[in-house]
Amino acid sequence: MTTPPAPSSPSLPDLRDLTPARVGLGRSGASLPTDALLSFTLDHARARDAVHAAFEISSIAAGLAGLGITAREVSSQAHDRRDYLRRPDRGRMLDSASRRSLESSGITACSCAIVIGDGLSPTAVNVHAVELIRHLLPRLAADKIDAGAAIVASGARVALGDEIGAILGARMLVMLIGERPGLSAPDSLGAISPLHRGSASPMPIATASPTSTVPD
Repeated sequence: MTTPPAPSSPSLPDLRDLTPARVGLGRSGASLPTDALLSFTLDHARARDAVHAAFEISSIAAGLAGLGITAREVSSQAHDRRDYLRRPDRGRMLDSASRRSLESSGITACSCAIVIGDGLSPTAVNVHAVELIRHLLPRLAADKIDAGAAIVASGARVALGDEIGAILGARMLVMLIGERPGLSAPDSLGAISPLHRGSASPMPIATASPTSTVPD
């Protein structure tokens, strides 16, 4: 009876095939190989660019109009992108003009509201949001869920959707927001769906994201 050979240990190329993480990069002297260093520098630059990219509100509104949706624009209390990054709390609250606009919108007790917020990666929202909604609407309709309102929110953190949903009386809210960019994915779009119960705090019932972190 022969003893079967011991399984071979995975090699570094095997590991690189399983993950986008930077493993087994090798070295050149005491430093990284030039290709690995340039790749890291490029991905880091893409992540920084995604954070500071312009939020293309008019383009998103036009894309939604093509789907038969009229979007309302609102803003958080963050004065600009610098303020948004330094003061996360201001991104969680509507400014006074936006709050008044929603309160006077005439939208009450809708079954579902869709909020599109720039978050920490406007790039992700610019690229993916409209196309995601294009595929979402038929699925909502199949379950007899009416998308009663669409809001495009600038300077938005996830919690801004709670205030918007409460003002609109939305039983369910779908919040699409750009996630914190990573070195392997600068354009991740998060989808958060809280279920509102009257005036109580919303209860998150689902979180879908291509990355592991959601901006607060």
